[in-house]
Amino acid sequence: MRMLSQEGVCEVNCVHPEAVAQARAAQPDGMDVETASAFLKLVADPTRLKLLSALNTRELCVCDLAAVVGLSESAVSHQLRLLRAGRVVAFRKAGRVAYYRLLDHHVTSLIESALDHARE
Repeated sequence: MRMLSQEGVCEVNCVHPEAVAQARAAQPDGMDVETASAFLKLVADPTRLKLLSALNTRELCVCDLAAVVGLSESAVSHQLRLLRAGRVVAFRKAGRVAYYRLLDHHVTSLIESALDHARE
């Protein structure tokens, strides 16, 4: 019986037990996988990625973010609520103005890495 060759697919079945054991041992906890997956889905939205990219430059208020991405303040506020609930951004109030920033260096690194990868 002749097997059709497909690019990127093993042509023979050969499991490497040591490699499998090492990869299994390195698998993250199921809850960590779920949390990380939810985080990646949250930042994968183009509008939210634009907002995060803007916040990667500096802290900005809702009005400034709306002007940067070309959306209404209401639409930006909705997206920021989702990002805040997902622990991606944080905010502070200064009088009647809400300023947002990226929550931590993990978010900053992810945004920078994703955009760098897209530019390559």
